[in-house]
Parts: sequence; structure tokens; C-alpha cells
Amino acid sequence: MAQQSSAKEVDPEDVSKVIVFLKEVGASSSIPDDCCTNDSYSNILGRHIKVHKIQRGRLICHLSVKPAILNFFGGIHGGAIAAFSERMAIACARTVVAEDKEIFLGELGISYLSAAPHNAELIMEASVVRSGRNVTVVAVEFKFNDTGKLVCASHATFYNTPIAKL
Repeated sequence: MAQQSSAKEVDPEDVSKVIVFLKEVGASSSIPDDCCTNDSYSNILGRHIKVHKIQRGRLICHLSVKPAILNFFGGIHGGAIAAFSERMAIACARTVVAEDKEIFLGELGISYLSAAPHNAELIMEASVVRSGRNVTVVAVEFKFNDTGKLVCASHATFYNTPIAKL
């Protein structure tokens, strides 16, 4: 019995459309040198935020939406929102969890509610919802600075690693 191929031939026109799309969104560009260094992630994010207030269990920052964090449609990229959410949640959790305790992110949930366009100014507010011996939960909200309209909301669950006593 002859074996049939399950793969179909791909139309060359479809291939060229995909290649054009990838070039338009910058997927064929080389990675800049400053993004190939240790902790470049922090440098990219840090260019867009300014800390406004730090309190126990609460953190407020301003975010400027600039081209480096825009998606193809001209709004803030969902991956950038996730990265900012993670960093805000970690920093907020650290205001209540001792430095000598290891924490790791167990869950990050994000609800995208509105697009934030180029040059939008956002307020990011993180607050500890619950912090116990083993778990810390942080909520993060992104709002337009001028209207207060909610752009997205996220929650992060951190697990506190107990220190071994030897």
C-alpha cells in the first residue's frame, strides 16, 4: 500500500505574501547591539517608565507609549503590557516580601480592554491584594493619565520559596 503525503504544496504567492508581511513588521531586521547585552530587557522597559510613588504594598509609575513598544497597528504591544505588568508586580511584591525570600511568578493573567496609541501617557498602579507566608497576589492596572479610562488589568500570583534551615 502506497503511503500518502499529508502535506500539501504551498502556493508560492502565499509564501511571498508572508515574507512581505514579516519584512513590514520588522521580523527580518537584525537585533540592535544594545539589545544583546545582559539585562537589555530592563533597559528597553526602563526607557518608558518613571516611578511616581512607592509605598508598602503599592507602586505607581507613569508610562509613555513610544515606537519601541508599539504593535503593527500603532497601539501598545500586548507583550510590552505583559512585560510591564510582570515588572510592576515583582517590584510591588518586594515592598511586602523580605529580600531574603525567593519569589517566583506562578501565574500572570491580563485583560486587555482598550488600545493605547502612540504618545499616550498611562498610569500604572500595582497593589498587593494578598500576601501570606507562601503566596503573594498583586493587581496591576493601566489607565490613561488624562481620562482615567482603564486600558488593561492584570494580576500576578507569586510563590514565596521558604529558606532552607540547615
